This record gives sequence, C-alpha cells and structure tokens, in this order.
Amino acid sequence: MAWGTYGVTIGRMWVRRALEGSWRRGAGSYLRRRLSRFTTQDVVRSLWLGGLIGLVTGLAAILFFEALELVTRHVLVDLTGYSPPHPLGEGGGEPEGPTHKWALPIVVGLGALVSGILVYSLAPEAEGAGADQTIDAFHSRGGRIRLRVIPVKLIASAITIGSGGAAGREGPAAQISGGIGSVIADRLGLDAVERRRALVAGMGAGIGAIFRAPLGGAMMAAEALYRDDFEADAILLSLISSIVAFAVYGAYYDYTPIFGGTAGFSFSNPEELPYYLALGLGCGLLGILYARGLEGSQELFRRITAPRWVKPAIGGVLVGCIAMFAPEAIHIGYGWVQRALTPEEVMDFSLWLIIALPLLRIIAASLTVGSGAAGGIFAPGMVAGGMLGALFWRLCHDLPGFPADPAPLVIIGMIALFGSIAHAPLAMMLMVGEMTGNLSLLAPAMVAVAVATLLVGNTTIYRSQVATRADSRAHRHRFAYPLLDALPAHRAVEAISVVPDTETVEGALARLDQDRNAEGVIVDEEQKLIGELVAEDLRQVPDAGVPVVDLARDLPVVVLADTSLDEALDRLASHERRWLPVLDGSDGPVLGAINARSVVRAYRLAVQQQVRPLTPVDEQISTMELNVTVGAPVDGKALADAFLPPGVRVLTMERAGHVSAPTGDTVLHAGDRLTLVMTRGTRSKVLSLILGD
Repeated sequence: MAWGTYGVTIGRMWVRRALEGSWRRGAGSYLRRRLSRFTTQDVVRSLWLGGLIGLVTGLAAILFFEALELVTRHVLVDLTGYSPPHPLGEGGGEPEGPTHKWALPIVVGLGALVSGILVYSLAPEAEGAGADQTIDAFHSRGGRIRLRVIPVKLIASAITIGSGGAAGREGPAAQISGGIGSVIADRLGLDAVERRRALVAGMGAGIGAIFRAPLGGAMMAAEALYRDDFEADAILLSLISSIVAFAVYGAYYDYTPIFGGTAGFSFSNPEELPYYLALGLGCGLLGILYARGLEGSQELFRRITAPRWVKPAIGGVLVGCIAMFAPEAIHIGYGWVQRALTPEEVMDFSLWLIIALPLLRIIAASLTVGSGAAGGIFAPGMVAGGMLGALFWRLCHDLPGFPADPAPLVIIGMIALFGSIAHAPLAMMLMVGEMTGNLSLLAPAMVAVAVATLLVGNTTIYRSQVATRADSRAHRHRFAYPLLDALPAHRAVEAISVVPDTETVEGALARLDQDRNAEGVIVDEEQKLIGELVAEDLRQVPDAGVPVVDLARDLPVVVLADTSLDEALDRLASHERRWLPVLDGSDGPVLGAINARSVVRAYRLAVQQQVRPLTPVDEQISTMELNVTVGAPVDGKALADAFLPPGVRVLTMERAGHVSAPTGDTVLHAGDRLTLVMTRGTRSKVLSLILGD
C-alpha cells in the first residue's frame, strides 16, 4: 500500500511538473512574440527608442551647459574681467568689464589653440560648427558618428565659447546629440535607415533641450538636412526624443523660455507689414553676407600654410582683437539680444555700436568657426538678425505706423536671418516662438521670412545640405530607377578615341577621323587621363606639328567603372555633357565613354537578361536577382570555382522551378536564377562573371 501511495504521489508530481513546464514554455513563447512586436512596431519602437535617445541627450545637454558655464567663469571672467550678460531665462544679469582688454586676444587665442589641439589630435570631424558635419553624416556616411566625437566636441566647444570665441551652442549640441543617437542605434544593431532616423532624433533632442524649444528643435533637425525638402520619416522619433530631452533638461534647470519679457507683444496693426517686409530684405542681404563670409573665411584658413591645430588660434587672436573694441561681438551673445528688447536698453546702445554689431558678429563668427575652432553658427546668426532688428527700430521708430517697441523687430529679425540662410524657416519660427514664449508674431514673421528666403535663393549656411531627398544618398534607392542604380557604368561603356600626349595635332586629327569621332581623350604614357580633345579645336590650329597635349581641355567630372548608371546619368545632366570618360579606378586607365544612348542600351539589355535589384541592405550592401547567361564565365563551373569576389554570397538558386540553397559543389548552368548579396564595389565584377561582357 505504501508503495502504491508513493507511486501515485510520484505520478502526480511528474504530471504537475510537465504541466508547469508546458505553461512556462507557452508563456515564454508568448512573451517572445510580444517582445518581438514591441521591437518591430514603428510607433512603439519610436516611443522607447526616442525616450532612450532623449534621456541620454538631456543629460548630455546639462553636462555641456555646465561645462560651458564653468569655462566662462574661470577663464573669460577671471582672466579678462569680462562677464557677458545672460538672457532672463538663464539668470539675466548686467554685463561687467572687460577690465583687462589687453588680455582678450591672448585668452581667446589660447582657448582656440587648446580646442584645436584637442580636436585635430583626437577627432578631426569635430572641427567647426558641428551641424554641417552631422548633416554630412546623414547624407554620406550612413548616419554614423564615432563615439569619441561626442566628448571631444563637448569639451572643445565649451573651451572655444567659454574662452570668448564668437560661436553658439547649436552646432555642438547638434553633433553631440546626433552622435548619441547614432551610437545608440549602432549598439542596438539597427540598420542604416533606423540609424539615420536616430541621428536626426538626437539632433532635434539636443537643440530642443539646450534652447528649451522641443518642437522647434525637432523641426529644425528634420528641415536643416535639405535646402528645399523635409525629412518627414524622422519627425515622430525626433518629436519624442526632443520632448524627453527637454523634460530632463528643464527638470534640472527650469522650463522658462530663454528670452523673457516678450509674452505681451502681439501683432494688431496691418500698417506695420511694409516695415517687416523691409526688415526681411535687410535680413536676407545680411544672411547672404554671413554665408559668403563664413565660406570665404574657411577658404582663407585652408590656404594658410600652418598646422591645422594652429589655425583656430590665429582666428581666436583676431577675434580677441575685435573684442578689445567691441566685447559685445564675442561669446554667445543672447544676453545682448535680451537687452535690445526694450526701448530704453536700445537707446542706451551707442549708435555706432548698434550699426556695427551685426557685421562684427558675422566677422567674429566667421573667424572663429572658419578657422576650425569648435563652435556653432546658429547663435551668431540669431544675434546678428536680432541686432539688425534693433538697429531698424532705432533708426525708424519715429515713422508713422512703425511698431512702438523694438522687441517684435528683434524677434522677427532673428527668425528671418537664420531661417532664410539655413533654409529652415518653419523650424525657426517655431523655435524663436518657444524661446520667447510668444507665438503671436507669426503673421509679420511669415512676411519677413518669405522675403528673406526669396532673396537668399540657393545660398545656404550649411554646405552639406542637398536640395531634396532625391539628391541624398540616404534616399537614392527610393527616387532612382532601381535597375539603373544597380547597374555599374562598366556595363554601358562605348569605345572612344584615345590619343597619347606625345601625338601632334596632325596625328590626333587622323586618329579622330579614322574612328569617326569628334571628341576623344588624351592620356599619358601610363594611360592615365590628362584631358578632353575636340576636333574643332585642332582644326583651328595653324601649326599641325604642335603637341596635342597643349590643347587638352579639363573635364569637369569623370565616371568610375563601378559608378551606378543612375549617378552617371546625373553627372551627365548636371554638367550638361553629352559624354564622359569611364575610368577603371580613380587613377586607372580609360575604359571608354558613357552617354545617354549607351545607358539606355545597357538598361534594355539588363531587362532582357531579367536582372532585378532587390531592397538594399545598406548603402554599401545590395541584393540582386539575375540569370546566368549562355557562355558566361561561371556557366558550367562549380560555385567554389566561379571566382566570385570576396564578400559576395549566393543566397538561393532557382532551377526548373525548384529553389535551393547552393553549396560550393553546386555547378552553375545557363538559365539558373541566382539571388546574391554583394558590396557596392563588387557589382561590376559579379555582373561580368554571371552575365558576361
């Protein structure tokens, strides 16, 4: 009986454990399915990913602001006696000094030198403004920013600005926070599309937090990428991250708008609109001058024969010299904008100072950022626009129908100048509205921004901006013909007359006539391209014995063998060329020429051969389906002996309706349909092996 009872007990225990194990396995399977949905649904993913990016970015914004204040207090204030004013939202306060004007060139120059050494020894991509480099990372580098850029940019920018450099916090905040989004996406193993969105979300979060303008920051990040377009795909993630970052930053400080005392202003008199239109014209002209000045400064410092880390110091010394006569032109400058919001304060400015200050701000910022020092270009543009509005009020406030207070003109000047030259008018209107706590001036702001934007045209402060999403590598696969983007230029090469540089005019003409060509190319003894040759030019030379190399024309651009046909067509159109030479590598020999006719022919042939590109994995990794053609180099060979380039993988093979995963021993035959994954640089070789030449 005891044994029977014992057996029943053991049986019940086994059944209970089996049921418990089944329940656990079922629960685990259910949980995994729910987590899988949790990580794949766009909205839910945006919530947790945006929240994570916003949390880290908010903490980084606090650290950046504290570092900036620390350097300002212990370097600029202690060593020169100059304490710049702050806007009301950041404590306000009256300006003091400088008591040691002679020290300004030394302090600003040394700060820029330390910043330059730090940047160029650890992370050269952290030089300059930062926003431009972040935009370039989005378009050209798959949204990747190295981890080391984040601390280097934070410290170098704090040193540059805190020691008196005429720069802003926007660019550094954009690159620091964009880098945070990029690194988080990389650590989570997200693809290039998600990584780019994370980068934009980080940009928006950083800008929105440090300027206490979450909506404007999110819109700025999405709008500043393009001259005439908008990155709508990233706006949801950017909004979430920006709100979280703003909440973290505001919890540490407060949620007060940066510029105080502006909530009571509103637009109620239509007679003021012509004056705002005139202000928009002035902001557009000053914006063009800002962009051209920054570009000219960058070119000037590029030509200076000195180590790159020394150049910021040169710019810093020059900025310090400006500060000896006008200290209002250095540091961030938002405190001076705050002081220009009331009539009494505007009238306290020297007339000559308020006339010169917009220009001095632009010059000082161009020297600081153009020399390579780490610092932003957003704040200098905002300050220049705001002071231009103050100047406009100072000169015209007695005119009939003119605004009674300078604050609306100062606010709209900030919006119109930088909004137009950055091609982010919507974001700027929202951002300045949030920074001032006043959205009632949108109607006159729209007039001024529209006029300034029309005047600016295609000029931009961000050189890495592209016109539209169709011009960005990030979206090329969406807007291009997929097959043209998949085919390399090598598939469309036509023969061209190649003339050695030792040939005479007479010999070159004979070669062109023999080939029945009106143009050709000149090459050196190593078969490297020298330039273009045109028969019409040769026939106008009286001496037929002149070396033909003296008549070579420079080519505006060339096409490499692995360049996509889509990009090759774009180069033909953008440079208004009928043909371009195709090179086998950047310094390789000339393979022939490409033109619209040869591109169409290659496209039709690929269609006949049933070449079909699939959704790309990344900018550098693509997938494709194609048939092995009769007589191709791989026809009749085992896959292991097909000499496919390293990194190329054959995923599936379809033969007679049966799909299989081929092995190295699988023999390929004409008609087999292969699905391959390959890197961008191997496409030309792969197509030659499978389709033949």
